[in-house]
Amino acid sequence: MIPTETGCWYTKKKHDKSQDSVGEESESAMAYAFIVYLILGIIFCLYGFSVRMVGSGTAFYLIWFAGGIICFLHAAAAKKSIWKKVPVIFRRVSFIVFGACLLLFIFVEGLILSGFRRNGDNDTDYIIVLGAQVYESGPSVVLKYRLDKAVEYLEDHPQTMCIVTGGQGYNEPYAEALGMQKYLIGSGIPAERLVIENSALNTVQNIRYSAALLKESSIDIRTIKIGVVTNDFHVYRGVAIAKKQGFEHAFGIASTSNPYFLPNNMLREFCGVCKDKLLGNM
Repeated sequence: MIPTETGCWYTKKKHDKSQDSVGEESESAMAYAFIVYLILGIIFCLYGFSVRMVGSGTAFYLIWFAGGIICFLHAAAAKKSIWKKVPVIFRRVSFIVFGACLLLFIFVEGLILSGFRRNGDNDTDYIIVLGAQVYESGPSVVLKYRLDKAVEYLEDHPQTMCIVTGGQGYNEPYAEALGMQKYLIGSGIPAERLVIENSALNTVQNIRYSAALLKESSIDIRTIKIGVVTNDFHVYRGVAIAKKQGFEHAFGIASTSNPYFLPNNMLREFCGVCKDKLLGNM
């Protein structure tokens, strides 16, 4: 029989080895976390810089720099093992909040993706082309995608009228609608098929002001069929806003978008959907 003292010594030694093993695994996990957060921070900052260089007309690219800074802070925390010193209750609450936000993000992104393949209706009375950034040289790439889709649809549906909507932003040489009109006419669409709305500064105003133009012409917007022409990532919100504004028969007509900038557009659209839902715009 092993003496009691020896048994205690053996048990204590085994326990110490177990603790050492857990400590080594924890340190290894922190080392991996440091590397992952560091790489993500660099990727976010580089991506934000590339979005900035495109000159989209918004400051949304800053969110990628903010994400990069957060990743760098997490990397520093992992390096110093700070997270292990945080009270357990705070860590649990943080995980719950993060999980809830992640579920909301996935749900909203699913709704946005549902608009990617929409192609309108065959007997649409009007299409509304939503405005986007214009330059002295012409429409931005994002807007050109929308206009090319509008040309394609109008050529296939000669009975359909077209509303181009968009005002002049602080960083634009002229109203978006005027640049859109010029592009469509240059693409072979007769001027008499175009209706100009040149005051709107956002998506809600695009739809609301277009509805007002139709009402001024004694058109019942509840009975006509309209197609909302915009980029694939923007279709869900555009159609939802149109229905909220009284267009009971609104359909999405999705143009393409640049795959490289899709992460930025999808994240921005997530924020847009949440904002417009909270404000009662959709």
